[in-house]
Parts: sequence; C-alpha cells; structure tokens
Amino acid sequence: MIIKVCGMRDALNIRHVEQLHIDWMGFIFYPPSPRYVEDIPTYLPSTVQRVGVFVNADMDFITQRVQNFSLDYVQLHGDESPKLCSAIQKITGKKVIKAFGVKDDTIFKNTSAYEPYIDYFLFDSFSDIYGGSGKVYDHNILHNYSGHTPFLLSGGLGPEHLTSIKAFRHPQFVGVDLNSQFEIAPALKSVDKLQLFINEFRKNN
Repeated sequence: MIIKVCGMRDALNIRHVEQLHIDWMGFIFYPPSPRYVEDIPTYLPSTVQRVGVFVNADMDFITQRVQNFSLDYVQLHGDESPKLCSAIQKITGKKVIKAFGVKDDTIFKNTSAYEPYIDYFLFDSFSDIYGGSGKVYDHNILHNYSGHTPFLLSGGLGPEHLTSIKAFRHPQFVGVDLNSQFEIAPALKSVDKLQLFINEFRKNN
C-alpha cells in the first residue's frame, strides 16, 4: 500500500517525515492554501516520490514546478478536463493523479472520461472550496466505483480511522493520503503521530 504525506514545506520536517518509510510526499502549489510552497525548501526528499498538487494552474506554472522540484507526479485538484490531463502527461512526461471530491456515487459518472489520461485517482472529501474539507466521507460510496484506474483514499484521515481504513476493501484501492489530521500547524507534521499510524497501517497490509 502507498502512503502519501501531503502538504509539506519545512526542510527539517521533510527530512524527518521522509525517514518514516513513506512512499510519496506532496507539495501544494495552490497559492490560497495555507500549505502553499512558494520557495524551494533547502531540503527535498531523495528516497520518496515527489508529488506536486495543482488547482487549475496554467501549463507554464506546472512545468516550471515539475522542473524546479524534480516532481514525479502531477496531482490535479481543480476542474481540469481529460484533455488537459492528457496534455500535462505528454508535455511533462510525468504521471498524473486526478482528485475528485466524493459526495455520493454520482461522481463516478465523471471519472470514466479521465481513465485513459491519468495514472491514479485520489478520492477526497467533497468541499465547496478546492482542496477538500478535512472531513471524512463514507468510504462505502467507493464500492460503487467500477473503473480500472487505481485510487488513493484521502479526506481528513487520522489515527482514529486506522481500523476502518485497514478493513476497507476494493480491487483498485492502493493507498492513503495523509495531511491535516497529522499536523502541528499548517505544513508542519507530527512525526510521532505519523510514525504510530504508519507502523500500524503497515502491519498485515
């Protein structure tokens, strides 16, 4: 299972979280976000995959961040079309993750159009603003997803959800995205809290 820790910015915190044997680390390039990364941190992870999170960004902005941060994945959290996802994939040469806010299973009427052009879905909690609400949705809704593209669970996941996450089963479920529920402050993660969760999540998983 993939463990992705998103919303990183502080160099020392990045170094410490990297050592927790996670798989992906996310950097948010959406200026309104309190976790926005404007400048390149003095340390970037070397042993995990780097994910850049964008919201309705233009191609120049995306390609610049891909180059400057040596990103491995481009995660799109806005209203990006399948055509744009395909263009980003071709122009950057990077894998693409498309996020969707889940309110009910009608969302899956939209996902099929994206499948030829992306590598992963990220199913987040629905919000009227970009970036999710930090709240957990009913993961049972995802049993109605019948696509072939693998997905990550996201949306307010914290230590108290460990049991239900480990019990969740779906053939395309491949990992979790952790962020706000493990923070001391925006973009600053509790290493101890993450360590406990990761150790338990990895057991028999």
